[in-house]
Amino acid sequence: MRRRHFILATSLGTAWFLGPRSARATTRLRVVVTVGDLAAIAREVLGDRGDVVLLARPTQDPHFVDARPNLILDLNRADALVSMGLDYEVGWLPVLVRGARNPRIQPGGPGYIVAATAVPLLEVPQQRIDRSMGDIHPGGNPHFTMDPRSGIAIARLLATAFAGLAPDNRAFYERNADAFSAALGARAQGWQAALAPFKGTPVVTYHKSFVYLTNWAGLVEAGTIEPKPGIPPNAAHVAGLIGAMRARGVPVILQERWYPSTVAEQIATQSGARLVLVPGMTAEGGRYGDHIEEVVHDLVAALAAARAGHKP
Repeated sequence: MRRRHFILATSLGTAWFLGPRSARATTRLRVVVTVGDLAAIAREVLGDRGDVVLLARPTQDPHFVDARPNLILDLNRADALVSMGLDYEVGWLPVLVRGARNPRIQPGGPGYIVAATAVPLLEVPQQRIDRSMGDIHPGGNPHFTMDPRSGIAIARLLATAFAGLAPDNRAFYERNADAFSAALGARAQGWQAALAPFKGTPVVTYHKSFVYLTNWAGLVEAGTIEPKPGIPPNAAHVAGLIGAMRARGVPVILQERWYPSTVAEQIATQSGARLVLVPGMTAEGGRYGDHIEEVVHDLVAALAAARAGHKP
């Protein structure tokens, strides 16, 4: 049987020859994200049908990012912008978004995606806040990607949001989000099993950035090196914290590597705790699950060593 071919004529009189197996090219999205964890999750959902551009380097504190002109160009070309929300990027992102003059990614636009809308939030202030309380986020604590359950929720949010921008890829995005969620959920069960023997153990952190991790892991936050969020510690606070840690037998201090470690090292030495320095975000080009696994592995190793009586 002879194959039939079809000719599609345009209004300009040009004819396009379509073979019997021709297929329409799939839509590719250009997605700009603010931080490394979101970049890693977005790549999982997009697969090979889009490109992810990261604004903040994973080694720098995302609260403080230089609003460089080249970032405006990235945003100007974006189909979507994925941010953490809750004023996490308030010091630098709004000015970039305004400067980009891209209606797709302005607040309320079709490509404006806020990860915080997908997760249950912790530490939402119930009282009136002011600057004397430090860097308090009015909508709640924004460090939710330290909980792997948030990673799953964000993947599903992105699959839905990307499908709204590229409906022809809906099934593809959903399959990718399902596969990511299943794999991460399986790994999370192993992590929780490793953490289970240490439930209820008190830990100290540098910044208020591990509350989602400690909540998920069943640990207790016994204090922070910063007396208030974003406020450097003074001598009186450090002395009081060391005394409290000795009294409660706190075995571990958790801190992101982008903060200076001098004070934490001093507190660890004088309190007998172990200082665990972990990456605050997924490495550029890395996988979100690998980032969480590194944090959990280092935390469990420190807790186990402390329980065994090994000296730091």
